[in-house]
Amino acid sequence: MNWRFRFILGLITLSFFVVIARLFYWQVVKAQELSTMGQLQYGKVVTTLSKRGEIKTSDGFPIAANKITYRVFANPKEVKDLKETAELISTTLGIDHASVSANLSLDRFWISIATEVEPKAKNDLKKLGLQGVGFEEQYTRFYPEASMAAHLIGFVGKDDLSRPKGYFGLEGYYDLLLKGREGKAIQIHDAFGRPILAKLGDLEKQIDGSDLLLSLDRSAQFLVEKRLKEGVEKFGAQSGMAAVINPKTGEILAMSSFPNFNPENYEDSPDSVYKNPFISDLYEPGSTFKPLVMSSALDLKLITPQTKCSACAGPVSVSGYDIHTWNDKYYKDINMIDVIMHSDNTGMVFVAQKLGVSGMIKYLKRFGIGDLTGIDLQGEISPTIKSENLWYPVDLATTGFGQGISITPIELLSATSAIANKGERMQPHIIIGIKNPDGSTVKIQPKSLGNPISPETAKVMTEIMVNAVDKGEASWARLKEYRIAGKTGTASIPIAGHYDQTKTIASFIGFAPANNPKFAMLVILNRPTSSIYGAETAAPIFFDIAKDLLIYYGIPPGE
Repeated sequence: MNWRFRFILGLITLSFFVVIARLFYWQVVKAQELSTMGQLQYGKVVTTLSKRGEIKTSDGFPIAANKITYRVFANPKEVKDLKETAELISTTLGIDHASVSANLSLDRFWISIATEVEPKAKNDLKKLGLQGVGFEEQYTRFYPEASMAAHLIGFVGKDDLSRPKGYFGLEGYYDLLLKGREGKAIQIHDAFGRPILAKLGDLEKQIDGSDLLLSLDRSAQFLVEKRLKEGVEKFGAQSGMAAVINPKTGEILAMSSFPNFNPENYEDSPDSVYKNPFISDLYEPGSTFKPLVMSSALDLKLITPQTKCSACAGPVSVSGYDIHTWNDKYYKDINMIDVIMHSDNTGMVFVAQKLGVSGMIKYLKRFGIGDLTGIDLQGEISPTIKSENLWYPVDLATTGFGQGISITPIELLSATSAIANKGERMQPHIIIGIKNPDGSTVKIQPKSLGNPISPETAKVMTEIMVNAVDKGEASWARLKEYRIAGKTGTASIPIAGHYDQTKTIASFIGFAPANNPKFAMLVILNRPTSSIYGAETAAPIFFDIAKDLLIYYGIPPGE
């Protein structure tokens, strides 16, 4: 009898533990899954978009902001008069009637009819009181200054799933930070399985994007764009670009390219105009490269400013190639100061040969040539410098005067800024702070990229460049009341295996005031037609902008 009692008691105990185990499994282990399944029985998971962060200039102005627009949606099963509803919607919103009618004919509980509907159109439609039609608030990117700084800002388009996504410039580079994190919610259904309009229950709350605080000076940007556009038109150039940097911090104060586009209506412009040529286009810099080569030889003490060129009495022959000066004028025993002033190619071959291939490569790398600058914009490129064993004597010679080597404009501006900043190169950047959704702000500190040359060399090179401005080919355009360091550039464009002397890249690079620079600037014109020379095209644009900036920053004459 006892064994039967014990058997039954054991069976009951075992059954009890089995029930407890199953309850634990369903109520603890599978709890989240069952909860989700239950929610899905009376609703569906929908994505709620976060508010994209704003992009603000140095004065706090939102150059990229958001405006409230609406998604118009409908429940076709609640629409009473399909034909009339489709007619009213299409007429009010100005969209295709056939598309609206086709959507309303679908056997669904929810369909999207239109997005980015302006508040006025939404209100006009709402007043009609159409059965089964609802509205969902959303954010649409808005650019208050239209095309200003378009290449720097980029734009917001759509990804493969039709969700907002940043492309190019800051919008592309900082897309993840700007867009924040999407939320998830349950769209509640009624007893008949129909979604209750605008009735959402949070599953995962969205996190809004962070704001970007820029070093971009809106007034400086306006001045640069105005002068650059005038110059491109005046000198008949195919395109043009310019950028202004604070050489002491690496902060970009202005950056512009023409032709440009309106980020809000980017679809109206060809794809080819979207990329920022200042960081994405390669070109041969020509004579604006000479200060880098000259300062390298000065830093190694291979030459002094008074060193005489023993190879400048006429054209120089290198590996069967005759190298001439730009105007076929030659100066026997010319010194290094005058080599830069006259932009003498034979003099720069002399300097390059003093450097040698190993010295040239060493200093180019120290100046950041052949490497990405790390500027915080989407699309930067940089070709690498070829290995020493791949250099020919003619490569060394032509690199001395900026031909046969391709770089980006930002590489040259960054490198030349080291001369302006006592030999220290700072990383170019546009973001100076990030404001998080919780209101806290993270400041971005300037970053040094090293010292390619000594302060003493930088001082000597600065004076050589000041002399070039005062006495060189562009002296006619200079600002006599200010000390400005600079260098012209005219580079022939390689076409079909040879250089076309009638098609050039005209440029001017410099910084001001020379003793204590507030800014460094590079201006480039692509294929100007009124004149092929930088001294007659890019230089006057540079000095026009420089004058505007010096006045704007309150720098008195004599500096």
